[in-house]
Amino acid sequence: MKPQKIAVLGAGSWGSALALVLGDNGHDVRLWTHKREQAALINETYKNERYLGEAHLPENVIAYADLKEAVTDVKMVVFAVPTKAIREVASLLIEAAEKPVSIVHVSKGIEPDTHLRISEILTESLPDQVMKDLTVLSGPSHAEEVVKRHPTTVTAASDSIEAARYVQDAFMNQHFRVYTNTDVIGVEFGGALKNIIALAAGITDGLGYGDNAKAALITRGLAEIARLGTALGASPLTFSGLTGVGDLIVTCTSVHSRNWRAGNMLGKGHKIDEVLESMGMVVEGVRTTKAAYQLAKKQNVSMPITEALYHVLFDGEDPKQAVDRLMSRMKTHEMEELVDIMESQEKAGN
Repeated sequence: MKPQKIAVLGAGSWGSALALVLGDNGHDVRLWTHKREQAALINETYKNERYLGEAHLPENVIAYADLKEAVTDVKMVVFAVPTKAIREVASLLIEAAEKPVSIVHVSKGIEPDTHLRISEILTESLPDQVMKDLTVLSGPSHAEEVVKRHPTTVTAASDSIEAARYVQDAFMNQHFRVYTNTDVIGVEFGGALKNIIALAAGITDGLGYGDNAKAALITRGLAEIARLGTALGASPLTFSGLTGVGDLIVTCTSVHSRNWRAGNMLGKGHKIDEVLESMGMVVEGVRTTKAAYQLAKKQNVSMPITEALYHVLFDGEDPKQAVDRLMSRMKTHEMEELVDIMESQEKAGN
């Protein structure tokens, strides 16, 4: 691919890491932040130390605090802001955009109350005069490893395979491999719901319950994710791929995962407000737990791990009691879970 002008909206850890990938590929990258001091510091030092430590950004990555300047003449806009900021930034983009561009989002969450996925929020928020096509970029990927150029593999998913391939070409290099997919629903649900299971895995680790408990939690968590996702139209095969089991494993087992770290603090007895304040960055799993709990109730889908975590986060239930209650649930046969998922997929196809 010839070098493109690409804007990355959001200069947090993931936005900055993706700007580095795009910069390595020779693109003209505009990294937008609403903080002028942060933009100035990035341009002066080529570093974003708060989020990425001593990692250096390529010289073709320039930070902007003015959104209109950042998106002028760009071919692609990457949304790398927290889920709760998607609507606000989309409204700013409408004012700043001059022509339709390819939109990519890399956030992982579901909006509480509306229960919309990120692509649905963007489709609802951005008119055709701004958004030409929409692609989700997701997978097992920690920013801390991407900036070190460690091997990373993700998926570009879009209703348009041409749009997915365009994103694949823009991002892919010898360190950052990109597959394509057309199951947007499955990719988004896998990326969002795994944060819930990672919070729960952190809690079991914080309680000192060990690897046996975490393995069970990850396995049952994957079934839970697939159950809700397939009920809403996702392909069950997607949850066996990078954006399903792949993303789930890395988020539940890595110290880089802020969802795991937040859960770990909860398991050690810290209160949720204290945990969120100490993190210094958005913990998407907290907000997504509320949305998924609401959505599961609405769809009549069984999600016991999500329900238990909801009571810990929003009702103040003791984490140990919540985990012990999960372990004492009524007896069932493991294959019944798989049958439920297959039946949900059949209903979604009818």
